[in-house]
Amino acid sequence: MDASDLLRNSLLQLSKQEKIRDVIEKAPVSRSVVKRFVPGAERADVVGAAAEIAASGRRSTIDYLGEDTTDLAQAQHTRDAYVSLLTALRDEGLTADGTVEVSLKLSALGQALPGDGNAIALDHAREICELAKQAGTTVTLDMEDHTTTDLTLDALRELRADFPTVGAVLQAYLYRTEADCRDLAHVGSRVRLCKGAYKEPESVAFQSGAEVDKSYVRCLKILMQGEGYPMVASHDPRLIEIAGALAGQAGRDPRSFEYQMLYGIRPEEQKRIADRGDQMRVYIPYGQEWYGYLMRRMAEKPANVMFFLRGVATKS
Repeated sequence: MDASDLLRNSLLQLSKQEKIRDVIEKAPVSRSVVKRFVPGAERADVVGAAAEIAASGRRSTIDYLGEDTTDLAQAQHTRDAYVSLLTALRDEGLTADGTVEVSLKLSALGQALPGDGNAIALDHAREICELAKQAGTTVTLDMEDHTTTDLTLDALRELRADFPTVGAVLQAYLYRTEADCRDLAHVGSRVRLCKGAYKEPESVAFQSGAEVDKSYVRCLKILMQGEGYPMVASHDPRLIEIAGALAGQAGRDPRSFEYQMLYGIRPEEQKRIADRGDQMRVYIPYGQEWYGYLMRRMAEKPANVMFFLRGVATKS
């Protein structure tokens, strides 16, 4: 394991440390630095960001931050936040033809609640999917740690019975993902392939960056050769180049797949991809629960750590 892998594992550990979270959240500099990655805590902040991105020819998907909810009222609040968000996006004319969609974490909708958690989360997701359908857009189910993978894919199958455009996320660092890609590379399926952003044990996941990259390419090849709609979630120039080559080899039309990047990361490259005629979607998070999201972004790319530290050094 090299230095970057050690840094990644350390940051993923920090994402679960409440004491460290309290220190960072209370630091005066944190919010101004975090705004590079999270446009704001309120609905108006993210609607404005989505409108700006749409005006540049890019698409977006919005995540209301939060996960591992163990309180029913909070799960209901998350559902209501998505309902209000989709209504606002529709009223602004941003949802037509899926220009702006939403990404859901089932744990934020109540999956971890005791007893009927899975059913509660599924019901909440159905309500959101119904409104998204009425607004002319789509929903993607975010993937979380490996203990929830089967539950999420089960929910995907149930939701797609009524809402066939619901998308899934698969994580290349899990050993199982090549098989999952084969299962989901069918007509009508939408799959976002990412590397993975949770700390997973060696028993289920590749541990080195090189191994994850190789798995990503193997998985992407399956998706590009399949009949679904691949969503290439990566900032790695080499993987983006490989994705374009694989799409060309498969004879894919530029509208039959898309690239995805995170809000605030490589924005000029995002615009370049959109300007050349390819589809580019930006993942935009918003809300108060930004700490875990931030730590995972730091873990994905050491350069993000340096950006954050430079911000602290110059503003403190």
